[in-house]
Amino acid sequence: MPAASARERSSSAGLLSIGQVLARLAPEFPGLSASKLRFLEVQGIVTPVRTESGYRKFAQHDVERLRLALTLQRDHFMPHSVIRDYLADLDAGRDPATPAAVPPPSIVPAPRRYRREELLSASGAAPQLLNDAISTGVITGSDAYGEQTVAVLRALVALDRHGIEPRHVRALRQSAERDVSLIESAMSALLRRTDAPSRARATELAPELAKRLDEVRGIFVRNAIDRLLS
Repeated sequence: MPAASARERSSSAGLLSIGQVLARLAPEFPGLSASKLRFLEVQGIVTPVRTESGYRKFAQHDVERLRLALTLQRDHFMPHSVIRDYLADLDAGRDPATPAAVPPPSIVPAPRRYRREELLSASGAAPQLLNDAISTGVITGSDAYGEQTVAVLRALVALDRHGIEPRHVRALRQSAERDVSLIESAMSALLRRTDAPSRARATELAPELAKRLDEVRGIFVRNAIDRLLS
């Protein structure tokens, strides 16, 4: 038994334990753990030697290999299969190009875009109603439309049933543009600044001012309706 221990100490001289590897790499990769290192071994990213007692031992080139693999994964979102192929090319003496970065997965779905026929189907609008909305400037013509355009066109369909055509609501868009000009004027001091806190404040303030303008407009409309019905 003492002889076996001596052989292990001799064969592992200059090698690092999994704990020592973590101590070296953790400052660069805070989320790194022993289980992560073992997983990278299973994926074929690194192949540490094993002592007679079964302990993993890592050479300096293993540490550099792990650093490279973890960097590719963190900075370029490389899948393990691509990293493994890249490392295999390096092992073979080739000079492979760094794999193209893969965008990180997003939990936010991409916004839906609608072609003309899809827009008509989703909104229930007749082609002529869409044409009128575009010609009067209520909707901006495009090759593809977003969800807001679907909502506007659905509202136009409902209004059209009561004889209110796109040309009648064109003033609403013009009013909205005047609101934006009013908000821009109110925030002119903030908008002239380029520092991050000012831009962040402007981002918060603009929707708040729009909401207040909507509240005032809503009160005016309700009061006018009350007069109409009284």
